Amino acid sequence: MAAFARFVHMSDLSKKDCQVIIPNLNRRFSGITSTVLSVVPEQMKELSFCSVGYPLDSRIPRLSWRELLALTRNPLPNGAKRIFHCRRNIEMCAALVLKYAFGAKICPIFTSTAQRKHTRFTRFLYGKMDAVLSTSNRAASYLARKPDAIIAHGVNPSVYFPAQDLEGLRREMGLSNLRSIGIFGRVRPQKGIGEFVGGLCRILDKYPEFNAVIVGETTPKFLPFQERMKSEIAKCGLEKRFQWLGKVEFSKIPKLFRCMSLVACLPHNEGFGLTCLEAMASGVPVIATQTGGFELAVRPGVDGEIIPCADEDAFVEKLGLMLSNPEKLGEMGKSARERVLNSFTIQREASEINAVYKKLLAMP
Repeated sequence: MAAFARFVHMSDLSKKDCQVIIPNLNRRFSGITSTVLSVVPEQMKELSFCSVGYPLDSRIPRLSWRELLALTRNPLPNGAKRIFHCRRNIEMCAALVLKYAFGAKICPIFTSTAQRKHTRFTRFLYGKMDAVLSTSNRAASYLARKPDAIIAHGVNPSVYFPAQDLEGLRREMGLSNLRSIGIFGRVRPQKGIGEFVGGLCRILDKYPEFNAVIVGETTPKFLPFQERMKSEIAKCGLEKRFQWLGKVEFSKIPKLFRCMSLVACLPHNEGFGLTCLEAMASGVPVIATQTGGFELAVRPGVDGEIIPCADEDAFVEKLGLMLSNPEKLGEMGKSARERVLNSFTIQREASEINAVYKKLLAMP
């Protein structure tokens, strides 16, 4: 009886009634993982979800592959197939194997964020999806089929919000008492770390009230790159003005955003990019490159500035303009917060994705 009770617990109603399956087939925490962790809990307020693959969040019931096959052997009570929402190629592959090799009653859909030409294999995969979503008009322009919906990402303004006690928060997070210019993301050239370090080495001496904070993991492959950046900083005598925080717990990231006075989002290529919205929701102005969804969110001169990718001179120019006018910097931060509240909340994103699901599930 005890064994049966455990079985019933593992196959509880939350799993049996699951309408949407979220695969997570990448072991490493990534921007996609962050997106899923943000939006799915909001979506769960209307629909029932399960995940499969690597663990995501304790709030999302997790299926084993055996449980998934058993669950999807039959459709939902209304005859609809369960949504299987893919965000990576490997997840589309899994969806097709489940559907065609195992006869799973699933409705696979795919969200495309990439702003580059898709390979023939990727085009084949999403050509087999029942629906394709995209996150911006630019990303949609690279698709070989018209997306069923374009839904921009959002952030939770109750998680990312302005600091109330900035000095106390800086102490708690182990930061300098100087005002911070931050960059968030893995330490590698394509994230714009080179332009960030190079630009600040040129300008930081002019602004003694500011320092630089670099938040993100450095994988072994990019340790030589990090050492070159640190050597460049040392040559300028600015070692004490740069803080390298490395990989930080996900739960601490919102507090770090609140500590910043300005955030640089400088990737050379980005699917959408949440760091910009996270900073803005925290009441922090940004300098962002012309990639991802940054141009959708940032109004130049109002919430921050937009610059070309991999352009250190443009970064230095806009950074100097912003740092030299602290009052304007504060106004931009307030405008950035309002911009997110009006157009880029996670609640809006969740509602729009759920609307697509409901059509596929034939729900009112």
